[in-house]
Amino acid sequence: MDISFQGKNVHASTGGVAFDASKPAIVFLHGAGMDHTVWFLQSRWFAHRARAVLALDFPGHGGSDGPALESIDAMADWTAALLDQIGVKAAAFVGHSMGALVAVALAARHPQKARALGLVGAALAMPVSKDLLGAAAADHHDAIDMVNLWGHGFHAGLGGCEWPGVWMTGASEDLLERARPGVLSNDLAACNAYRAMAENAATVSCQTLVVQGSRDMMTPLKGARALASAIKGAHIQVIPGAGHMVMIERATETLEALASAM
Repeated sequence: MDISFQGKNVHASTGGVAFDASKPAIVFLHGAGMDHTVWFLQSRWFAHRARAVLALDFPGHGGSDGPALESIDAMADWTAALLDQIGVKAAAFVGHSMGALVAVALAARHPQKARALGLVGAALAMPVSKDLLGAAAADHHDAIDMVNLWGHGFHAGLGGCEWPGVWMTGASEDLLERARPGVLSNDLAACNAYRAMAENAATVSCQTLVVQGSRDMMTPLKGARALASAIKGAHIQVIPGAGHMVMIERATETLEALASAM
């Protein structure tokens, strides 16, 4: 689905079902340097079960025109305004990593828009290492290698995908290599600079689920537990052995957790 918004094209997957704003909406928000394809299983499942699905490409990512937005707040406001244009009054927001920061910011800044949150691979604080920031700023392939190394659990490095023939770390590398120059650096810098997560989390009043891999090295489990504790009434679902890319590494378990809350 392509949407003309603010004079630019925005691309989103609708999960293979025509978007219908009269249905309960669920909006999937991707992480740094990525696009809507990281949600391919979950978006299709919800779309075929009476949800209006939008798995968005943020500006400058995937099929959406650039430039990339430089802050988490800007991404949250952009998402809220896009939904206004297409007639979505409220939605469940499922965000991974950077997308989880955006989801919480959106719920804090536009509380009437958020009926539920699914925060995947997220933490109360999400600083980025200086080495990764530096490599990304230099547009060096080391940045992609670091994200791949730190972003997947042990079993993903051995293969371990639920679907025969899918190479998880190779697919992630290819996705990050397709990102436009500067986009990964932009996104990582936005995550590193964001300091309002705890303040925003305290204001969230909608149903919230945190889904976290126990072997996540980018947003460790301790930080995910702190995030769940900071949001009133939030629950956490820990997926043993999974890393930061839990929605791909353990897609079915992630989906089962989200299905109960979204």
